[in-house]
Parts: sequence; C-alpha cells; structure tokens
Amino acid sequence: MKNTSLILSVIALVAAVVFGIISLTDGGKKAAATVEGEATEVAAAKGDIVYVDLDRILTEYDMANDLRSVVETKVQNIQAEVTRRGKKLENEVMDFQNKIDKGLMTRSVAEVQGQKLQQQEAEFNNYAAQKQQEIQEEQVVMMNQLGDAIHTYLQKYNEEKQYAMILTNSGGAPVITADASLDITDDVLAGLNEEYIKSKNNKSKE
Repeated sequence: MKNTSLILSVIALVAAVVFGIISLTDGGKKAAATVEGEATEVAAAKGDIVYVDLDRILTEYDMANDLRSVVETKVQNIQAEVTRRGKKLENEVMDFQNKIDKGLMTRSVAEVQGQKLQQQEAEFNNYAAQKQQEIQEEQVVMMNQLGDAIHTYLQKYNEEKQYAMILTNSGGAPVITADASLDITDDVLAGLNEEYIKSKNNKSKE
C-alpha cells in the first residue's frame, strides 16, 4: 500500500503548474525590458525598422487581460477540485492505516480495502495528470488567440504605415537598445484596444 506522500506530491505538482501559468500570463510587468527612452508619439517613417514591446502588450492589451482572467478562474477551479479529491483520498488512506494499526479489521477485509484504495489512488493520479494537461492546453490556446489577434492587427496596421519591418521585443531581445522614435508600442496598443472594444460591443449587440 503506497503512503499518502505520493498523493500530496501530485497535489503539489498541480499547484505548481497552476502557479506557473498564472505567473507566466501575468508576468509582463516583471519581465518587461527597458529600452532607452519612451516614445510618446510615433515618429518613425515609412521604410523604417520599428518594434513593439510584447511584454507591455501582454500586460496592457485589454484582450490579454480578459483572457488571462478567464484562464485564471478555470485554473483555480481545477486546482480546487484536484485538491479536494486528493485530500479525500488521503483521509481514506489514513483511516485505513489507522484501522490496520489498531487491528480493527481482518486480514481478508484489509486486503480488499487495500486493493480498492490502490485503484482509487491510480485513478486519482490519472485524473490529476489529465487536469494538468488541461491547464497547459488552456494556456496554449490563450497565447495562440493573443498571437493571432496581434499578428492580424499588425499586418493591417502596416498596410498603412509601410514599415520595412516590425519587430516584437520581449525581455530585451532582440532589441537591446534603439532610438525611442522606433518604439511604436503606444500606437499599436491604442489601436489594438480600440479594435477589441469595438469587437466586444458588436458581439454584445448580436
């Protein structure tokens, strides 16, 4: 009969994944790199190579904040259910072990109960692994949705601006330092949020 440490370790693992996802999706502020100066208006010209601060966009883009809130709620609910089931199984194992120690059940009954608990433990481990996979999929879908929205907007945005290249800077890479006039983050953020608000309003009218 396995002891309860395995159950606790599974719960801890899921909790760690939960924390990691929330930290990752909410980590734009912590990971943001400072490029020399801040652009208050777009002064870049047609044909320039410009960049956007992806960390800022993931922090200040309304769609990113809305999606992050939804995912965090789902993740917290998943963690709560995994923890609840794990604690229930842990209590059943401890109760079983206590009865064994006190000689409160026969050997044959103990064997049947022990096999039943082992099956429950295996089922719980499979359940926890499945929920961990669901958490990871939620994050991947969220990032894909954001990536698609940002990419689609920038393509349309550049039809008018006609920059030679738009780089996405994150954590100081690939743009280590640059002229502040080449930072178009403020302009892109304004456009992204305006478009997102319009999209939300249109959906609410449907």
